[in-house]
Amino acid sequence: QVQLVESGGGLVQAGGSLRLSCAASGRTFSSYAMGWFRQAPGKEREFVAAISWSGGSTYYADSVKGRFTISRDNAKNTVFLQMNSLKPEDTAVYFCAAAEGVVTSSGGGMDYWGKGTLVTVSS
Repeated sequence: QVQLVESGGGLVQAGGSLRLSCAASGRTFSSYAMGWFRQAPGKEREFVAAISWSGGSTYYADSVKGRFTISRDNAKNTVFLQMNSLKPEDTAVYFCAAAEGVVTSSGGGMDYWGKGTLVTVSS
């Protein structure tokens, strides 16, 4: 089992940038595919980005493609989400997730979830 703790959320103006981090416990972090999801107020949780265990494959929701970048550092048990050109509609609680098996291009297959970090983008 793996435990996930997100950090890096906060308040930013539209057009600004933030980098989220997700620290994972456990010795087998490098074997997990990882992902980021978000949930805006009054909306369902949605997929944002995912990355394979090696980092060789990445997937993005259309709404963030070209603006967000997911990456990982297996030596530090950490996955990142670099968010640029932020928009007010990016405001949400962002969750980190881990998959023991294969993750789909839409983020399916996640087994473990963090508690989230709030990102607020002001207009």
